[in-house]
Amino acid sequence: MTKHVKIKDLYTCNTPYLQPLFEKAEYPWEILPLIKSYILALIEHGIDGYTEIEPGVLVGENVKIYPNTVIEAPAIIGSGTEIRPGAFLRGAVITGEDCVIGNSSELKNCVLLNHVQVPHYNYVGDSVLGNFAHMGAGSICSNLKSDGKPVVIRGETEYVTGLRKIGGILADGADIGCGCVLNPGTVIGKNTSVYPLTALRGVFPANCIVKSTDTVVVRESR
Repeated sequence: MTKHVKIKDLYTCNTPYLQPLFEKAEYPWEILPLIKSYILALIEHGIDGYTEIEPGVLVGENVKIYPNTVIEAPAIIGSGTEIRPGAFLRGAVITGEDCVIGNSSELKNCVLLNHVQVPHYNYVGDSVLGNFAHMGAGSICSNLKSDGKPVVIRGETEYVTGLRKIGGILADGADIGCGCVLNPGTVIGKNTSVYPLTALRGVFPANCIVKSTDTVVVRESR
């Protein structure tokens, strides 16, 4: 089971305003320091069909923002996205289309591609979530090691990132069960599901079911 970590193996980005960002890097964590400046440049130039609802916050068509949400600039919210009560976007957040940012979920310095769901009590910091990625209630992307040292991605080889903060790297179709903790720099492959209440660290392959850190099985063909 190959443990992919490169952008080309984890994501298919068909959203025009996100494509240049994904083309800037080989590995997804290399995107993280670029997010804020990239959003600011997009806001300056504008995106067709998008409206700046307040300084530094650009939203697409048919975006539904409930009362009692907080969106700090800079942020770009893709068309058709729903932001539910109590959500807190702490800046440097950019989403694709038709996402759900749910009740009491907190996001900062992250990229969500299309159809991502973080619907209930989720924390997503310094993370990249692929198309149709889903986080179950209460699951979090932990983004800072207890010793404060730079994150090392440990897969089939070790990748020294030089970054103190890296959360979850979720490929297209990744599905994280309720109450999971993805320790800093955890990579979940395409279409891989994680059992609820699982704490993970490292790189996990595509098309698998992760029952625990040490128990990973290939998903049966559907």
